Amino acid sequence: MRVKITTQHLRDSLNKVLSVVDKKSSRPILTYTLISTDENALNFSATDLEVSAKVSVEANVEIEGKFCVNAKNISDIVRELPQEEILLEIIGDKNILSLKCKNIHYSLLVFRSDDFPQLTFGNEESEFKLNSNQLSEIINRTSHAISLDETRLNLNGIFLQEIDSKIRAVATDGHRLSMLDTEVENAEMRFLLGGVIIPRKSINELKKLTESFSENLIKVSLDESFMYVNAQDKYFLSIRLIAREYPKYEAVIPPKTTHKLVADKDLFFNAVKRIKIMSNEKSNGVRLHLGKDEMTITANHPSLGEAREKIQVEYDGNEMEIGFNAKYLSDTLSVFSDGNVSLELNNELSPVLIKSENLSGYLGIIMPLKL
Repeated sequence: MRVKITTQHLRDSLNKVLSVVDKKSSRPILTYTLISTDENALNFSATDLEVSAKVSVEANVEIEGKFCVNAKNISDIVRELPQEEILLEIIGDKNILSLKCKNIHYSLLVFRSDDFPQLTFGNEESEFKLNSNQLSEIINRTSHAISLDETRLNLNGIFLQEIDSKIRAVATDGHRLSMLDTEVENAEMRFLLGGVIIPRKSINELKKLTESFSENLIKVSLDESFMYVNAQDKYFLSIRLIAREYPKYEAVIPPKTTHKLVADKDLFFNAVKRIKIMSNEKSNGVRLHLGKDEMTITANHPSLGEAREKIQVEYDGNEMEIGFNAKYLSDTLSVFSDGNVSLELNNELSPVLIKSENLSGYLGIIMPLKL
């Protein structure tokens, strides 16, 4: 094999697949990246058998070939190289990769590609297209509510489902819920009717893909166990889905509410962040006192003191006091860009709906705290 490629292209490609590499695996081959050639491209693949990535980048391929090399080692090397052309070469049957950049030379041990897992990156029978910005928005507006409790595996991801020709994304940890409905043009999504759960560990890889190909159509496909994402035939992901049934999230959405408060998002968000400083570290609890056209946010720390802030709101319901985990509240408010947000509720103990007219497809739900 003999290939010429720029340092930047090689560095970017390795960075995309390096985070997928299983660095603690008992199988050494999973700590390697598979490097192969096409006519005018160099391909990099990596996997931990749960998430797999493949990146294809333009290169000057003089002699084709395929091999495996330690992913972290070659990435560390390329990170320190100057912005020049790099020559990658394997001569004859030697298990040595020669890497040359100007007057810098490395010889790296390589391994047979036959030992690397066979990877699949698509299923044409279930393929539909989605704008990368839409996928990015799904992740950004719902992922904060994913459960971190490893004993509740079915909550450790984002649930995707087709509802009325829209993609519905849901994440919940049992204390809060984040739900977004996204319009998709001319998409055949019958394979999402029953819903799939995308695991938390793959979310960063999806986010990286959408950032690399913003405002591009990407191909999404599914089979019984995997979700495949293809960005312009240059960046591929294969994600093993969580094989569990998602909870009946609709049951926690109140069919109707009796009280509604409207507040400026920025005023509310910044006030919660300031008052949270004086909340108890274990509960992050803050109190919201709802009165006529005014909301008072307070927190009391047993060993530090207390904090209080009033903001003007639109509210004409019953006067009440309700407690929240300030982190959950600020996480949900951060989803909205600007303008007003509304809190809809029935009483101090019922689920609270958080919405905005500026983000009509989104619904946040937070369970109150007993303080």
